[in-house]
Amino acid sequence: MSRTLILPGLFGSGEGHWQDYWLKEHPDSRLVEQDDWDRPRLHDWILRLEETLAEEDDAYIVAHSLGCLLTAQLAGRPSARRVRGALLVAPCDLPSTEALHPGHLAFGTMPTKALPFASIVVGSLNDIYISLERLTMFARLWKSDLRNIGMAGHINVASGFGRWPSGYGLLTTLKSRTRHRRRVEGTLSVTNV
Repeated sequence: MSRTLILPGLFGSGEGHWQDYWLKEHPDSRLVEQDDWDRPRLHDWILRLEETLAEEDDAYIVAHSLGCLLTAQLAGRPSARRVRGALLVAPCDLPSTEALHPGHLAFGTMPTKALPFASIVVGSLNDIYISLERLTMFARLWKSDLRNIGMAGHINVASGFGRWPSGYGLLTTLKSRTRHRRRVEGTLSVTNV
């Protein structure tokens, strides 16, 4: 069974956040801990994610905010082979995030490479961390399916997202898609032999 890795964003996902519920309700999930949730450094965070992936045969990622950008940074890295799919919820835009939280980030530039694994980006119409236009552009660059869930803010506790059962359904959709793709790829490879 594939592990589900939970990747929070800046300041972590505390008590009452939908990622907190996910960890409590899904025994196959695991939090990717970071040494400093308040002052994230891309180099440190990517190393921790790659260390965690190295302990798993394969995994799904459920990321929020800055955790989505961390996931997108896997494109082009060998560790991406261990990721079966990613649910990227409310990705932030670095310029907006740096303006809202000056001095907290050392996260480089926005990742723009296509993701080598299936992914769904979930966003809203009124997220202060990213405009709908920028969200749409990055979903396209990452080759991700985009789900706009309306007036949902940053899809966090402040915007009313504690326990979020619809999120579980989105991961189920993603898993179904990756199983179908592997089955098709397996069929194609047998046919080509």
